[in-house]
Amino acid sequence: MKKEEKATISILKIICISIILILISGIGVMAVNAKLNDVKIILQNGYEMTALTAKTKVSEILEENNIILEENQKTIPSLDSKIVAGESIKITDKSYQEVQIAKISKEGVETSLNQLLENYAPITEKIIVEQVPIAYETVTKNTTKETEGTTNKVLQEGQEGLKEVTYKVKYQNGIEIEKTQLSEVVVKEPVSKIIQIQKAKTTSSRNSTTRTTTTTTYGGGKWKYSSNEFDLLCAITAQECSSSYQGSLAVITAACNRADARGTDPLTEYKRKGQFCYSIDSHWKKRLNGNYASTVSKAVADALNGARNHNYRSFRSASSYKGLGLTIGGNVYF
Repeated sequence: MKKEEKATISILKIICISIILILISGIGVMAVNAKLNDVKIILQNGYEMTALTAKTKVSEILEENNIILEENQKTIPSLDSKIVAGESIKITDKSYQEVQIAKISKEGVETSLNQLLENYAPITEKIIVEQVPIAYETVTKNTTKETEGTTNKVLQEGQEGLKEVTYKVKYQNGIEIEKTQLSEVVVKEPVSKIIQIQKAKTTSSRNSTTRTTTTTTYGGGKWKYSSNEFDLLCAITAQECSSSYQGSLAVITAACNRADARGTDPLTEYKRKGQFCYSIDSHWKKRLNGNYASTVSKAVADALNGARNHNYRSFRSASSYKGLGLTIGGNVYF
């Protein structure tokens, strides 16, 4: 082989090796820039979860994992703090004093020494018994296969039940600061409302009929929905949980709690991207036009009028997150 050819081959080898080294260096820089950290999140009930994230700020890590703090909760370290791999975020209760001081600061009232000292007053306990109504269920019996031209007939009016719930209540400065349920006893069982769907009597008429959409106000004017919007609320609720009245009430309660905290309404919260099934899949569409149990519509109406069965704003499937928080109807709320 000629000397010129050998020299050319050597130069090509050097060029190829240089290009490979440059590519490897670039991949290494990209890997460093996209470094992911393991961060442990400890919820208030002791449940631990590990999050893989590229974020370092506590508030951004919680938001990335769809964790919303209650008004009386705080994080250790604080929401504005930054953490590194291997560190933990712990969610815990604010002290009663912290809550009171925050309220005073929020209202713009000058904090005095006497006001702060009042927060350290002795705590007293009382046992109280409250009578709580039990909502009745609505049972629908369909005696016709028709989908149009039907009418509803009430065969039995519903009656609320009654239960006595015993609580242990703690007071400070005459203000209730903690309420713990000890027991409950059913005094009177509720009576279900029974509705029969039957074929309506038809009359001949030359006048054309116009289909109208009604609007209903809930919660004493707090929220207002058309019949189509109420049907959409029920369809989304049923897709999330339709196994029982309490299960459906828990889903719509989570949306109502979010709406109360943000000054919006439950349907707006249902439509938020990536939060409920509305923006995740289209399975809820098959439940439109009343394709859900009467317990679902009952639960939605009750929640819009103020009924609640928990104080949480987030939930996951109980089958995947067993032990995370309060389990109702196949979902766990936290």
